[in-house]
Amino acid sequence: MAVTAREAPAIRVRSRQGRWVLLTTVLGSSMALLDSTVVNVALPRIGRDLDASLAALQWTVNAYMVTLAGLILLGGALGDRFGRRKIFVLGVVWFATASLLCGLAPSSGVLIAARALQGIGGALLTPGSLAIIQASFHPDDRARAVGLWSGFGGIGAAVGPFVGGWLVDGPGWRWVFLLNVPLALLCAPIALRHVPESADGGGHGRFDVLGAALGALALALVTYALIEAASGSPAVPVTAVAGVAAGIAFVYVEKHRSDPMVPPDIFTSRHFTVINLVTLCIYAAFGGFFFLTALQLQVVAGYSPLRAGTALLPATLLMLVGSARSGALAERIGPRIPLTVGPLLCAAGMLLMLRVGKNASYMTDVLPAVVVMGAGMVALVAPLTATVLASVDTARAGLASGINNAAARAAGLFAVAALPLLTGMGPEAYRSADAFDAAFRRAMPLCAGVLVAGAVLAFATVRRLRAGCPHPECRTNVSVTAPPLEPPRGTGTSSADRTS
Repeated sequence: MAVTAREAPAIRVRSRQGRWVLLTTVLGSSMALLDSTVVNVALPRIGRDLDASLAALQWTVNAYMVTLAGLILLGGALGDRFGRRKIFVLGVVWFATASLLCGLAPSSGVLIAARALQGIGGALLTPGSLAIIQASFHPDDRARAVGLWSGFGGIGAAVGPFVGGWLVDGPGWRWVFLLNVPLALLCAPIALRHVPESADGGGHGRFDVLGAALGALALALVTYALIEAASGSPAVPVTAVAGVAAGIAFVYVEKHRSDPMVPPDIFTSRHFTVINLVTLCIYAAFGGFFFLTALQLQVVAGYSPLRAGTALLPATLLMLVGSARSGALAERIGPRIPLTVGPLLCAAGMLLMLRVGKNASYMTDVLPAVVVMGAGMVALVAPLTATVLASVDTARAGLASGINNAAARAAGLFAVAALPLLTGMGPEAYRSADAFDAAFRRAMPLCAGVLVAGAVLAFATVRRLRAGCPHPECRTNVSVTAPPLEPPRGTGTSSADRTS
């Protein structure tokens, strides 16, 4: 029998069932998190083995991000309506099946299509893992359960690039995707056996499928126009216009639906609108940085995939250790300073990456940049999430978090699409150390400039958190692709939850 939002969950963290629930949600969320962080490391080998152009490598990253960003809000709504466990398991199986297709892909075109399918699976399972915890655990244990979930997920993200690099160096890049299959074979049966079903008993109305489709279509068409712009194809301006038209249609549909996926009135909050603009700046820079740096370390500096995968590990470890403390500091002093200093530190780290060229030393060239970058990420991620939640009513905290998460992913995919165009990378640039190095040195100041713009905007507009606002439940975050998702805050949420 499904547990509705109005029924009090009773699972305790120390119970046997509580441990099973934590295990399956960590496994599920780790599949999507690992895939979003380790694929960049595999790109040079994918390009070599499949004889892929730079545009194909961009699509290998972006096809996943297009469907994930466009459908993640719909995925959360499906879980609330039809059952969080059911949609979570469907997402796990879908994700694993698409991963199998990625691992067996005979060409870059098949790989790109499979990555788009992977994004759909990610949109189904990503919101579900934390929502299951929110719905399953006793209110007195929920904060601890979320802390364990985010902590173990952070450990998985920290070792992910190392494992990814080892797989690419060893059995090959296909195992970066094939690894998801045994994880799913472990995760799905545990979920079916040990995770209680839950749903929102008050759910009603139609799903905004049209809005989700138009949003994803707009992202895909604009991304295509940016990636293919250098080719001079006559299809580029047509696709660009179509993408803008799809975006306008999306806004029109959301304004005129009774139950829109993205209610336009949520942007009447000036603070919410501004913090999403800051998010766009930050995660556009992050998306471009991590895409290009993984290539720079291998193509130009001559690092192996394993060395490249572990080169950025200190930044992840800093986030794992410091993100909760950063959130606590922001609660005391307000988010304005962290959201100003954090992006500036990240910008400085990106400029320090200009020292990374041929035969770069890790200790003197790479590590200082990574440490500064990590310190900036520690400073900004938790306060960013807290500010998003503080800008809306408690009942809309989950929705606001979902919109912010989707906006961050959209910013990242546009950066991956646009940076090669803006820096003059040709379709074979990643095969030439000199050509790629020249473009990288043009790209890092652009990314740093976008971060500085975000810092200025935050300093000018962000104010202290309002009294009684919802606080983030996920205190540990190491994802470099988007801020953490927060679950919907139901009427049964205790005060302890809201201040955890």
